[in-house]
Amino acid sequence: MPNSYIFSSESVGEGHPDKVCDTISDAILDACLTVDKTSRVACETFAKSNVVVVGGEITIPKLQNKKLGTTKPIDEVINVGQVIRDAVRGIGYTNEDDVFHADKIFINNYLTIQSPDIAQGVDAAKAEGKKTAEQGAGDQGIMFGYACNETPELMPAPIMFAHRLGRELTRVRKAGKLAKWLRPDAKSQVSVEYVDGKPTRIVNAVISTQHAASATHAEIEKFCIEQIIKKVLPKNMLTKDTEYLINPTGKFVVGGPQGDSGLTGRKIIVDSYGGMGRHGGGAFSGKDPSKVDRSAAYMGRWVAKNIVAAGLASRVEIQFAYAIGHPQPVSVHVDSFGTGAISDDKILDAVLKVFSFKPADIVKQLNLLRPIYSKSTNYGHFGKDDADLTWERTDKAAALKKAAGK
Repeated sequence: MPNSYIFSSESVGEGHPDKVCDTISDAILDACLTVDKTSRVACETFAKSNVVVVGGEITIPKLQNKKLGTTKPIDEVINVGQVIRDAVRGIGYTNEDDVFHADKIFINNYLTIQSPDIAQGVDAAKAEGKKTAEQGAGDQGIMFGYACNETPELMPAPIMFAHRLGRELTRVRKAGKLAKWLRPDAKSQVSVEYVDGKPTRIVNAVISTQHAASATHAEIEKFCIEQIIKKVLPKNMLTKDTEYLINPTGKFVVGGPQGDSGLTGRKIIVDSYGGMGRHGGGAFSGKDPSKVDRSAAYMGRWVAKNIVAAGLASRVEIQFAYAIGHPQPVSVHVDSFGTGAISDDKILDAVLKVFSFKPADIVKQLNLLRPIYSKSTNYGHFGKDDADLTWERTDKAAALKKAAGK
């Protein structure tokens, strides 16, 4: 008998409270990188009701007085308040009845300079107890990369389908022509049936979208099914038995930070593989590329995607780990889940010949010292078709084939 199971993944819209915070954190990161590409940024955001709180550590070396060993406070360099308001405005919290409104929110700024103890472990210079002058990892931790051949993006089908729903909702809302009752907060979820490891049909699709009080449930339901779900999901996977669940509570007027608190980094599964591939636990948004939570996770995606693109496996996961201040990963592991064209050991050997996992090399290989991170914030950090998101390239597939002897 065929092996059958159902797998579900969710996505959230830009106006979801946690994504509001991710968006603000990445907007501040990009603002810093615009001033100085070597900026060190660890920015956390909290939002509730009409309040935004930002905190963390930011150092902009270009503005450092090396003689005095001091750096100007972030507010003397970047208008943090304006960056935050512009980010919220871009999401769409500008309706007259919004409690959380771009022009009316109260902002508390607790950003300080990065700890010199952390900086000396990461900087590419000899520090106390260091044997080399290479840039070390910004923290310890484990990172995963994943890819599979289920979709053109080489991503798992459930998470890509959920992202498609969220992106289309946002596109329609911002176009402002149809469904003017749409509001920024939204969630989507798709359940896919797998038979013998292959996605075969969509069992159900869920959309919960914030709306103006004037919209009726029947209107919202019809629009989401006909103009969103049936428009963007594969027609051959929607069957007569597919279930559509639209605003299951019946009403979703109060949303965003007015309805629930938001915090940077709480949507790491939405950001990665929807639960299909593992996640090391470190959030991405608000962190500059010296933080391996972000840069090494991007590296893992790049490596995994190239393995699948090279035909070395149809599904693969790579894991590696770091110690703070240490330039080499302390471990690297590849698992093709039995789908490899060659053994996992041989895939790993090829990977280590083609790629360097040193933090400084990751930044260089992926050209990460650019203000590109706001493009990554929403609808997944992986699976996007954007030249700036270099970890989505498959430019090393040929080199991997050659290294593997294929």
